[in-house]
Order: sequence, then C-alpha cells, then structure tokens
Amino acid sequence: MNSDLLTQTANEARGLAIDAVHTCSSGHLGLPLGCAEIGAVLFGDADNGLNYNPAEPKWLNRDRFILSAGHGSMFIYSWLHLSGYAVSIDDVRDFRKLGSITPGHPEFDETPGVEATTGPLGQGIGNAVGYALSGKQAAAKFNTAEHSIFDHHIVALAGDGCLQEGVSREAIAFAGHNELDNLILIYDSNDVTLDAMAEVTQGENSEEYFTSQGWQAVTIDGHDLAAVSEALQAAKTSNNGKPKVIIAKTEIGRGIPEVAGTAKGHGEGGANFAESARRGLGLPDGAFYVSEQTQSYFSERRQAGEAAYDAWCATYDAWAAANPELSHELEASVSKSVPSDLASQVPEFSADYSNATRASGGDVIQSVAKAMPSLITGSADLYGSTKNYIKEGGDFGPKDFAGRNIWYGIREHAMGAISNGIAYDGLFRPSCATFAVFADYLRPSIRLAALAHLPVTYILTHDSVGVGEDGPTHQPVETVSGLRVIPGLDVFRPADPEETAGAWIASMQRLDGPSALFLTRQTVPTYNHASVSARRDGAAKGGYILKKETADLEMILLASGSEVEHCIKAADQLGDGVRVVSMPCMERFDRQSDDYRASVLPSSCTRRIAIEAGVSPLWIKYTGLAGKVLGIDRFGISAPGDIVMAELGMTPEHVVNAAKSLA
Repeated sequence: MNSDLLTQTANEARGLAIDAVHTCSSGHLGLPLGCAEIGAVLFGDADNGLNYNPAEPKWLNRDRFILSAGHGSMFIYSWLHLSGYAVSIDDVRDFRKLGSITPGHPEFDETPGVEATTGPLGQGIGNAVGYALSGKQAAAKFNTAEHSIFDHHIVALAGDGCLQEGVSREAIAFAGHNELDNLILIYDSNDVTLDAMAEVTQGENSEEYFTSQGWQAVTIDGHDLAAVSEALQAAKTSNNGKPKVIIAKTEIGRGIPEVAGTAKGHGEGGANFAESARRGLGLPDGAFYVSEQTQSYFSERRQAGEAAYDAWCATYDAWAAANPELSHELEASVSKSVPSDLASQVPEFSADYSNATRASGGDVIQSVAKAMPSLITGSADLYGSTKNYIKEGGDFGPKDFAGRNIWYGIREHAMGAISNGIAYDGLFRPSCATFAVFADYLRPSIRLAALAHLPVTYILTHDSVGVGEDGPTHQPVETVSGLRVIPGLDVFRPADPEETAGAWIASMQRLDGPSALFLTRQTVPTYNHASVSARRDGAAKGGYILKKETADLEMILLASGSEVEHCIKAADQLGDGVRVVSMPCMERFDRQSDDYRASVLPSSCTRRIAIEAGVSPLWIKYTGLAGKVLGIDRFGISAPGDIVMAELGMTPEHVVNAAKSLA
C-alpha cells in the first residue's frame, strides 16, 4: 500500500466533495471529508480493500459496498469516479442536478457501483445484512468442494444516525445471532450528529454493545491508513462466525478547519470555505481536480481488479462445466427467470374448498417454491399463523445457510430492510410475512422496495377486523389502503383460493416492483361463478367480472377479499341485472387498457356499490359520486370476528339496503 499516494487521493476525494457541494449549494460534507482515508483504503488498497472490477459492476463475486449513511453521497460518487466506474467528472459536477446519475442520496440502478437505495438512516445496515444473508446462502448452495465461486464480503459504512435508528439494532442482532461473518460494518464514529455533539443523545460503549450482540469489534483511528487496512485485513480473514465492526474514530468535516469536528461540519456550510480548504489540502486552484498520479494509480488498481475477475471467471467456467444443473439454476436465479408454465405447476383447488386465504396461500407457496428454487421466505415469529413456511426447505442459519426459511424473530423493521438487501443482490427472490396490522413496521422498507423496483413479496395475513377478539389494536382498517397509495406497489386482497394462486403467480412474474398479499384469517368459500383460469387471470389483471348479470345490466357490486361473498349473496337477492366485480388489486386493474376496464365497469352503468372492511375513500374512483362505498372509517371492536363484521356493516343485507337506496 502506497500510503503517501493514498493520502493524496483522500485529499483529492475531499476536494471533489467540497466542489460538488459548493457548486449546487446543498449536500452533506461531513462524512465524505471525515471518511476520506477509509475510502482510500476501500477503493485503493488492492490487498485489503474491496475486491471489485469497475468494468463488471455486477460481478457475482465482487465485494459489495453499501453506504448506509446515504446523505454522505459524495463519498461514494467521488470514489466511484476515482476508481474507474462509469461515473465521469461531469457526473460529479452535476451532483444533485435534474437528470444526473449523482442524486442527493444514492439510488440503486441509477449509478454504476451503487448497491442500494439506502435513503432513511439505518436502512443500509439492514440491506447489508440482507446482502450478507444472500452471500452465505449462495456459497452454501452453489460452492462445491472443487470450486468456490462465492467468497465475497459485504462492507457497509454507517454513522451515529444509522445506529440510533431502531431498524439497525434489529438487523445487528439478527446478523450476530446468525453468524454472518462475511459482513463488515465500518462505523464512522465522529461524535457528532446533525443538531449537536453526539453525547447529547447517546452514551453507550460501542465495542461492548457489538460484542454483546455476537460481533467482533475493534476501534481504530479512521484517519490512519495503515490502521484501516489492517482492520479490514483482520475482518476479511477471520472466519469465526462473527460479523465484524470497525469503529473508526474520525473528525467530521476534516479539511475545513472552520467547521471540522463540530455539528456545523455535517451539512453544506463548510462549502463556503471551498477555496481556503483546497489550499489547506494541498490542491491547486480550480475545482474538481484529480491529479495524473491518482489517475495512474487507479489505472493500476483497476488492472488488479480485472485480473481477479479473470481468475474468478476461469473458476466459474470450470464449476459450470462440472455442475451443469447448479449452473442452470444460478443463471435462472440471476436472470430472475420465472417458469413459463408456473401457473400449471400450481394445482387447482377443489370446487368445495373452504378455508382462509392465508391457508390457501400456504398451499400455493409450496408449489411455487418447487417451481422456483430461488424463492426464499421469512416470518416475524409468525410462521404458524402466516402459513408461509416452505416445507422441506430447511431453516436458514449457521447449521444450514442453504435453508430457505428465515426466522427473523419479532423484528419486522429489520425483516423489511433485510428482504430488500436480498432483492438488491439479485441471487434469490425474497418473501416475508407478518400480520397485516404490523405492515407499518415494514412501511419504510416497502416504500424503498417500490422506489427501487425490487421484486419482494410481502405476505400480510389477518387482513381485516375479521381478526376479531384481539381488538382494534390488531384489526387493520386503514392498512390496505395505506399501502395502496405507495407508487409502484401492487396490493392484492384475493377473495378465494384461486385468486390467491393468481396473486402469487402474478407476484412472481412481476420483476419491476414489490407485491403485497393481504390474506384472511377467517374462512372464505370458493367462488365457482367463474372458471379457475378466469379467477387466476382476473387476479393478475387486478379486477374482473366474477358473476355476470343474466339480464340487462342495472347495477354493479364491487369488493375485494372476504367481502366479495357479501356481493354474491346480495346479487342473488337484487335480481338478474346485477354484476359482481372482484377487485383483488386496484393497481393492476388501473394499468389495464381502457377497453378492458370499460368492459368490466362500463360507464353506462352508474349504479354501483363497493364494499370493503377498511377505509372507504379509494373506492370512490370506481363507484363515482353516484354510487356508494360501504367501508369502515373507524377503528374496530373487541369481539368475535363475525360479530365485529356485522356490527360494522360488513353484511349482504347492508349491500342490499344500500343498493335499494340508489336512484
């Protein structure tokens, strides 16, 4: 390691950050300046830094780097540029500008080398744990005695803000318990938060905390290149069943004496001293300076990365030749291939099947898991209730890292962030489960999955006030609609087992975003008013005619989930001119063609009733102002589920009375 040259590259990275933030008059300088030496070792030290090849940013065995403290985005943009990723100096100049690949917070698939849309603090730690889980599973599943194609590490950089968020604590506990020793967390411990010095809000002994969680911890001077390199070497070579944390004591905003080491160093204020800072760092006049020595050094560094990549490719080719079935499975997983005959591999339910959709969902996941070896699943200590355990799939953990069932414990926040990390890695298809009312614990991760177009499947059971005796704290009323308003998320609430199968199949076939499956605790019948294929296809389309009128169309009844039964019974009482539309997924229905939507909901019929055991406003787009929505715009009641439903108007009689009241 050339310490003098890496010191120079660290200062030039500081200069890029200062100039970028100064140019746009916004951004966060504290971390990019305080962690510059850490970046120099990570990206510049060929022996102990990251194993990467900028020409192949998705190399399967690369070391993954996640910037959990995403506000310090100029850290990663500077180092991606210097190390040779497709991030030009013009891209750095365009920091935070409209249409640039260097947005305010790093975004997955927007910038080569960015592994995750970390966004809110703490999420990146959970994402890194998901990456580490994925790496452990890939090694256990695909490595052989003769060939090791997965032996990479996950390195995350986080600050005090990340570690104060509860999601990180859940993820840290999970990683320690599951012995994810391929995970290295670098804690930028600069003793400062945005408002004040860190001592105002925290006072724990970080080494003791991490040690108590089953981690290997060491504290170093984060500005000492040799110390950073040695700590990374120890972390990478110690396969002791413990995740590693490097607590790096740094000075926030180093390089700008006017703000360094203070809360003012966190944001853009230091950029006001750009010219004097450049001189103090030994940089020449003129913004966005990168020396020929630095360019030459990283050119050699890239050659080392390319050589490592070429050697790995030779190993991979030998492995693929010796293990054609494993090779085919891995290629299918990486390409997110979904069997073209997936629907036919999910058996039809009997015509008289009657059970909760959580139970039928439990049957469907078994078939999907057999057809798609890449599918893995997890539950927040609720497998017995959410019914998503993959039989014969094994349990993920130190005894079996190839296990397909992940025991998250009561950690919904981390479960969401970890699932996103698995999806970012792209080697496996993650799904996870909890009660619907706890979806709010998952919400930040669900939102980020939608923003980053991640194909995660959320299984959310006990979907309504039908939960019953547990009372209003456990009876979701706003939850389904609360997730429906997240752009890019498909929210399914299937009415019967075949719609449930259709929702699962559609979720697997969707590669550009997440899906949430809301499933009942209470029993629902099988609706044989439409064929199996019509119900499955109807779920995929989001809405369809379940029971067609047998006379001139006079009225349309709409519902999702268990309330479809009320529409069927009401239609029988209201006459032959009544149509029943099942609407398991509004988002998918709204994406259908105008002609299809008009065939289901013709504008000529304005007498419409919608019913759902939840808040009512979103249904107005289908009923119009001339129709009526029967919903539950209040919290629930503690009583048996059927009594709660009846008390809150979720009955066929309520539908009939509402229909008769329409002009």
